[in-house]
Amino acid sequence: MDRVSAFDEPLKKLLGGATAKVMAEHLDLHTVGDLLHHYPRRYEERGRQTALADLPLDEHVTVVAQVADARVLMFNNGRGKRLEVTLTDGHGRLQLVFFGHGVHKPHKELLPGRRAMFAGKVSVFNRKMQLAHPTYQLLDAESVDEAGATEAVDAFAGRLLPIYPACKQLDSWRIAKAVDTVLPSAQEAVDPLPPSLREGRGFTALPEALLKVHRPQTKADIAEARDRLKWDEAFVLQVALARRRYADTQLPAVARGPRPGGLLDAFDAELPFTLTDGQLKVSKEIFDDLATEHPMHRLLQGEVGSGKTMVALRAMLRVVDAGGQAAMLAPTEVLAQQHHRSITEMMGELAEGGMLGGSEQGTKVVLLTGSMGVAARRKALLDLVTGEAGIVIGTHALIEDKVRFHDLGLVVVDEQHRFGVEQRDALRSKGKQPPHLLVMTATPIPRTVAMTVFGDLETSVLDQLPAGRSPIASHVVPAKDKPHFLSRAWERVREEVENGHQAYVVCPRIGDDAEDEAAGKKAKKKTPEDDGEKRPPLAVLEIAEQLAKGPLAGLRIEVLHGRMNPDDKDDVMRRFAAGDVDVLVATTVIEVGVNVPNATAMVIMDADRFGVSQLHQLRGRVGRGSAPGLCLLVSEAHEAGPARARLSAVAATLDGFELSRIDLEQRREGDVLGQAQSGVRSSLRMLTVIDDEEVIAAAREEAVAIVAADPELTRLPELRTALDALLDKEREQYLDKG
Repeated sequence: MDRVSAFDEPLKKLLGGATAKVMAEHLDLHTVGDLLHHYPRRYEERGRQTALADLPLDEHVTVVAQVADARVLMFNNGRGKRLEVTLTDGHGRLQLVFFGHGVHKPHKELLPGRRAMFAGKVSVFNRKMQLAHPTYQLLDAESVDEAGATEAVDAFAGRLLPIYPACKQLDSWRIAKAVDTVLPSAQEAVDPLPPSLREGRGFTALPEALLKVHRPQTKADIAEARDRLKWDEAFVLQVALARRRYADTQLPAVARGPRPGGLLDAFDAELPFTLTDGQLKVSKEIFDDLATEHPMHRLLQGEVGSGKTMVALRAMLRVVDAGGQAAMLAPTEVLAQQHHRSITEMMGELAEGGMLGGSEQGTKVVLLTGSMGVAARRKALLDLVTGEAGIVIGTHALIEDKVRFHDLGLVVVDEQHRFGVEQRDALRSKGKQPPHLLVMTATPIPRTVAMTVFGDLETSVLDQLPAGRSPIASHVVPAKDKPHFLSRAWERVREEVENGHQAYVVCPRIGDDAEDEAAGKKAKKKTPEDDGEKRPPLAVLEIAEQLAKGPLAGLRIEVLHGRMNPDDKDDVMRRFAAGDVDVLVATTVIEVGVNVPNATAMVIMDADRFGVSQLHQLRGRVGRGSAPGLCLLVSEAHEAGPARARLSAVAATLDGFELSRIDLEQRREGDVLGQAQSGVRSSLRMLTVIDDEEVIAAAREEAVAIVAADPELTRLPELRTALDALLDKEREQYLDKG
């Protein structure tokens, strides 16, 4: 067998069709290589038994324990049979139960004193933990006599049993058996690390690492194998990203240098405040990139309210000064309109180029969204193709084929995580040469995630708030334990309104017919186990009605949610911004970009239903003016539970980067890498983005050096092979479009 094909061998050839089918459908394992990279989650020491006392409810577990007793009980007037087996590990006890025809085999095999490995889902019956119909494997089946049994157990005791990520259809030890079948192929593994790097860092060879991770003799074997396999993942991924960055530096772009006395200088001269040091520093990084003849690819991270829009606007003005056009892509119509409003306000008469009373140096700033009238849309499209409009702000409508630019020089993408990479790419393809790209996000991203997910972008961080931003006090309101706290929360909202301010109330759900119908369909699919589910999340329409009749009676209350007609949404937002609405009851549509400096209070209902980053984003909507902000996180979650711990963490700090670390630790990286990055997600098996910061940083450094010296990797064919395996079609596209 040649070196590559052993790993590409389909599993059904070696394991048989049924097992291979389950592996493909439920574990996404198709080839020998896939299975060899399906690493054990943890290891059982066969001599040290699992603590039965610590079993997690509702999870699939594997336990090694001894049968204490077993008895068959009759029920249904003797028509039904039930086998109850009690297990012990010296610390705790666990009951197994088998019914019907499933009783015969375990009744013969699970005799008191026998040791076995059992797997199943932990449930509670009559206040006792139990496994119903677990699968099991005897650990001393060959040796029935006492002396032989002890010998067999002792032989097992020294071995580390790999426990694999499993599924209902395939237990961990069946996976272990399958791994035994393919393990000889590990010898054929192609090592992606250049020999100098491997020797320099003292790594074990890849075939040996695979052998040790699946069948370790000692704990040192496991550590050694993991160190090596983590490095491979981090390194191959960073090489892929480094090659993307290198390829980008080879693309041509129009350099957009400064023009003294131009639009940007005129804008800066009119600014009523001074820019922060952070804004100046980041602007310089961006201006330096814009002045080069290959496209900028930069990620701008900044807390809500750190002045990212100002930095982006100055970049757009620099491009307009150099004869180009700039497009800003926003994820929603509300946000596009908001950006358009705030940018035209910031620019004043400079945004009225070519109009009566507009400035000589000005340019046109146009808005393009899907719900615009035909005439307005036609006018906007004409302004873009003639170059009359230097700046366009819009939603996905900007990406449509009909949209043509005179000379697109810069694309600014707001809130990257809401855009597929395809959309970013479609807009970039509208330039005569690739335009410069600036991606903005208000979601603070820990450095490691930025290096992994946005590894093809250079990163700038705005971490200082502009002068005039007020502190925000945050508190958790335990509505269930202390209902009077909730009453006090509504009193606080009233006080803010009486002092001339405004408030937001955020709910997780809309509560309209369309949503209820969807929920109904879901409910029909519910299984009996779902009955214990908690109540549905609180809804905007219901809460608004309750508040208007109850604690906030007499105040001007309006609702805002994503299913409203765009004109109505806009109307509500405009009236809220103008101060004609006291309390806005909304879904998370207000999470991004809504700027009402007079809004000082926010009450988030069912706050435990939102993620950490989302709560932080929402909170950033208050305290945007000179008055201090107040954010109340209302929750019925149990005081000792993880949901409350999460809320307390949010209440305890305003540092988004700190919160994003907490968030990541709780969710792990699965969700963080998001749908658009599915290729990367599925390739991280050993590496955890949050814990392995040093590995990722070191791998990135090595990758950059290797790609700089040999961009095509001609001298490293093994690394190329590993890259091709990582970058199957879907992943190649992800990286290409990133």
